[in-house]
Amino acid sequence: LHTVQWLSGCELLSDGSIRGSRREGYDGWDLISFDLGFGRFVAADSVGEISRRRWEQEGLAEDLTNYLKHECPEWLRKYVGYGQK
Repeated sequence: LHTVQWLSGCELLSDGSIRGSRREGYDGWDLISFDLGFGRFVAADSVGEISRRRWEQEGLAEDLTNYLKHECPEWLRKYVGYGQK
């Protein structure tokens, strides 16, 4: 039995900017994260490095940048609005 975990999230900061992140793990170990500021993956070890190379070749960095800068904040604003009703 193996476990894959990932966590994606975004924050709407008081100055209007957005902070976002994504982290992935495998069997309880950190594997890879995404640095939104630089738009690139950061491997935690040699296993994560394999994924980093493949995902960057596949253009996943651009997809995650779009998600963290646009889609995630849109959903967050929607959920915050629900709490104000």
